[in-house]
Amino acid sequence: MKVLDDHRSTVVRSLCELIVPGSARVQPEVYIDALLARMPGADRAVALAAIAALAPLVAGGTEALAEHALTPEFMLVRALACEAFYSDFVAPGAPGPGAWAEIDFAPPLAARLQKDWSYLGVGA
Repeated sequence: MKVLDDHRSTVVRSLCELIVPGSARVQPEVYIDALLARMPGADRAVALAAIAALAPLVAGGTEALAEHALTPEFMLVRALACEAFYSDFVAPGAPGPGAWAEIDFAPPLAARLQKDWSYLGVGA
């Protein structure tokens, strides 16, 4: 992890799981941390502030998050959570499977795709 400490990493995984149920198994915090590390400083600060703003809501579950669904903070974290999961990312060592297997997304061209996350500095 390059940006998220252990606490923030746990918060991000929990938020992702609440927003995209089942996503924790791919360790979306690894993908999001890699994105944060490559963002300009001001954008990274906004993303980290959004995560911090939603962190206290994790304990309240989906009901607590639902009350904040139209806030800019929720929308930003939701976009990150969706991208982390539906891009079919699976962190090295994560149990998976990725989203594409779950939603049975297997058109011929996608089935031949060799995913390479090295541009993020994650796996090969």
